[in-house]
Amino acid sequence: MNSFSKYLPLLKNAMEELDNWRNSFGELPGDAGVVPEIADIEKLLPELTRRLKENYPFHHPSYAGQMLKPPHPAAWLAYSLSMSINPNNHALDGGPPTSEMEKEVIKDLANMAGYGSEYLGHLTSGGTVANLEALWIARELHPEKWIASTENAHYTHQRMCRILNTRHVTIPVSPEGMPDMNFLDAHAGQIGTVVVTLGTTGEGIVEPLHVIKPWADKHGIRIHVDAAYGGFFKLVAGLEGIDPEPWKLTGQADSIVIDPHKHGLQPYGCGSVLFNDPAIGRFYQHDSPYTYFTSDELHLGEITVECSRAGAAAAALWFTLRLIPLHQTGLGSILLKCRRAAIKLAEGLNQSDKFRLYREPDLDIVCFFPASEKKSTSEVSRLSQEVFQTLMKRDRNPLFLSLFKVSSDTFKSLNPDYIIDCEQTVILRSTLMKPDHENYIPELLHRLEE
Repeated sequence: MNSFSKYLPLLKNAMEELDNWRNSFGELPGDAGVVPEIADIEKLLPELTRRLKENYPFHHPSYAGQMLKPPHPAAWLAYSLSMSINPNNHALDGGPPTSEMEKEVIKDLANMAGYGSEYLGHLTSGGTVANLEALWIARELHPEKWIASTENAHYTHQRMCRILNTRHVTIPVSPEGMPDMNFLDAHAGQIGTVVVTLGTTGEGIVEPLHVIKPWADKHGIRIHVDAAYGGFFKLVAGLEGIDPEPWKLTGQADSIVIDPHKHGLQPYGCGSVLFNDPAIGRFYQHDSPYTYFTSDELHLGEITVECSRAGAAAAALWFTLRLIPLHQTGLGSILLKCRRAAIKLAEGLNQSDKFRLYREPDLDIVCFFPASEKKSTSEVSRLSQEVFQTLMKRDRNPLFLSLFKVSSDTFKSLNPDYIIDCEQTVILRSTLMKPDHENYIPELLHRLEE
């Protein structure tokens, strides 16, 4: 899946087609020395290649750390081809074809989310900006009220509320990660929007949208769904132990964020934000003295906070989704491999006498920690960091995991036989985003046991 060189002939042929198109506009007056000689480029490329090889092996299943992996070759091919033109999807005159492609993929994402024919949405440079836009609309609709998200939500929500100069409140959660509904009841009159995360970036927890949405409707409170990481799992909800209930109500959320540069196989940056009410566009309304003249249709720049945006990102996603569509046997089949990898790893950890599973995974992120005779949170932290460093620095067959900090109170709630002697406990975390991970789990467990 991650071999790119074999696609070079396809890229070469497509680039030649584009060169013919470029040449049809006439001969250029000359480059005035701004284009380096081929020999100079050849001389410098080995240095660039050497430095790029200093990256971790994101392409390989031995990398099971952060949310990183190369894009699908189809996305790389389309992005590279489009990038040579460098369209800007801010306005239709900046990238007419890629603007149309963006509208088409947004329709695909809206259909997947469960939105009807009436919606508003666009691509962004990532989930951070997408969530910023959703929270900005939340503030505009309820300027005097709070925005609430749980302890497990991404830190971006608190940070964006500071940027927006609006009040944020953190919802306590149970040791199992479920929001405290009593807390929500006590503050219902002060909250305007609740953020529900479907796939937290720490543990991959799917928060109970099916519980929070009816409560929010009762109190007239908006729902924003942060599905930046987990959004595409809606395609396979109900399969391989994925609870279908939270996913049934995504189409009723007031807004939703989904990141194609995570499970959508895209390069950075490609996020998206969707609103179920097209009238939200009134908050974006602005004028530009030099754009929006080539068409009376809605320009994407008229419904985005960002101005310049890579048209290549829209082309890459469009091309990928035409090859791997948004259904169970398309992109869903890749997600199921990731989910099965998580189940296999959890089962293996439950059978291990050297490691303990921290929590049963909801999606494809698995957290665990080394077992020890000295059952203390500080010892768990020490051993987790030792395992992390040892595995990563092995001369042969390194294994790349990540570390995750949890409240020691929560850790003890899930592991009552341990004593608390530090405020936070460091545990190990595996993000199994690559379909190759499904068949790699025996090797991963073997390396851990070693």
